[in-house]
Amino acid sequence: MGYKIRFDDKINPRACIKLMTDGILLAETQTDRFLKAYDTLIVDEAHERSLNIDFSLGILRSLVKQRRDLKLIITSATIDTEKFSKAFGNAPIIEVSGRMFPVEILYRPYLNKDEDAVEAEDQGYVEAATEAVFHILSTSRSGDILVFMPTEQDIGETLDLIRSRRLPGITALPLFARLSAREQSRIFSRQAGRKIIVATNVAETSLTIPGIKYVVDTGLARIPSYSPRTRTTALPVSPISQSSANQRAGRCGRVENGVCIRLFDEDEFKKRPFFTSPEILRSNLAEVILRMISLHLGNVSDFPFIDPPSSKSIQDGFATLLELLAIEEKKIPDKRTGGKSYGLTPMGRIMAKLPMDPKLSRILIEADKNGCLDQAAVITTALAVSDPRQRPLDKAQAADQKHALFKTPPRILSPSSISGTRSRLHKKN
Repeated sequence: MGYKIRFDDKINPRACIKLMTDGILLAETQTDRFLKAYDTLIVDEAHERSLNIDFSLGILRSLVKQRRDLKLIITSATIDTEKFSKAFGNAPIIEVSGRMFPVEILYRPYLNKDEDAVEAEDQGYVEAATEAVFHILSTSRSGDILVFMPTEQDIGETLDLIRSRRLPGITALPLFARLSAREQSRIFSRQAGRKIIVATNVAETSLTIPGIKYVVDTGLARIPSYSPRTRTTALPVSPISQSSANQRAGRCGRVENGVCIRLFDEDEFKKRPFFTSPEILRSNLAEVILRMISLHLGNVSDFPFIDPPSSKSIQDGFATLLELLAIEEKKIPDKRTGGKSYGLTPMGRIMAKLPMDPKLSRILIEADKNGCLDQAAVITTALAVSDPRQRPLDKAQAADQKHALFKTPPRILSPSSISGTRSRLHKKN
C-alpha cells in the first residue's frame, strides 16, 4: 500500500493499493490513457464536484464502456445518487447508513427579513457566531463546539473574539486546508476542558473531529465563480446548499446527541438549492479543453460530463486557447458534426504537459524565448500559489526570519529584485 500526491511519491512497486489525488489520476491518463495499471478505481468524496473530479468522471464514463474488466466505485455522503446511477448505465446504488445520533436543529437568524438585500460579506455573522458559542458555553457543561466560517480571515476574527474573554478551561483552535499537518493534529488531541474549533468547509466531510456535540453554522462559504463575459473569477461569500448544511449538522451527531445552531432562517434554508453547483458549471474551461484535445477525447460538447457546461463557457474556453496560440483550426471539419475542429499547435503541446493554467504556461514559454524565464518563473509562481507572506501559526518566528531576507527599503517591489534575492540565496546555499 502507498500513496502519491503532487511532489511526493510513496509507492512500492509491489503495492496493490494506491491512494492518490484526483489531479494525479488525471495526470496519469496522459501516459496511460486506458488506466491499464488498475483493475478497480474508487472515487471518494464525489459530491465535491471539483473540476478535476468531474473531468475524471467523464473520462471514466467512457472508460468503463471500453474496459469491461474495470470496476468503478463512486462514494459520497450527499451526491444525487439517481443522476449518477443513470450517468453510469443505471449502476446499482448501495446505501450504507452510518451510525448517527439525533441532532436538534435550531434556527437563529442574525438578519431580519427586510435586510435580505444586504450583501452577506457586510453582515455580522462573526459576532453572531461568537455570541452563539458563548450561549452554548453558558448553558452546558460538556461537549466540544465546531463553528463553520467562510474564510480564513473570519476564522481569525472569531478566534480573537473568543480568546479575548479568557474563559478558563476553553481551548479555541482554527482549522482550514492551508494549515500544517502539525497544527491540524491539535484538533484531534485529547486535553482537559472543552475545545472550540473554528473551521472552513474543509470540516464538512474531509475530516471527522471527535467529541463534537455542538455545531454553529453561518450557512456561508467562499464559492468561486467564473464569468465568461469578463473572463474573471470571483470568490464571493455565498449561501451553501441544503446538502452542505445537512452535512455540517451531521458533524455533531457522531458520538452523542447533538445540537446544530443555524444562523439563518428555516424558510431561507428551504429555498436554497439541494446540491452545490458543480465547479465545471462555474469555471474557466480553457485548461479542460486543452487537456481533452491533448488526450484526443473528441468534441467537448459531446464529452460525457455528468453536468455538461454551457455553450457560452465552451466557446470562451476555445477563444482563450486561440488567443494564446495553443490551438489552431483544422482545415478538415469535424466528420460527425461538420463543424469546426481544432488541434494543438507545437506551443499547445508544451502547454498541455505543464500542470498549470494555460495563461501561466504561455507566459513561461514566451519568457523562455525572450531570455527572461527566471524572472517570469517568479511572477507565475506568485500568481499560482497562496500569499507567501502568510505564516504557519506554529512557526511564525522562523517564518519571520526567512521573510526578513527579502525585506527592501520602502518602494515598489519589482520581480527582478525578488529574483535577485533568490539568486543570492541560491549561491549561498
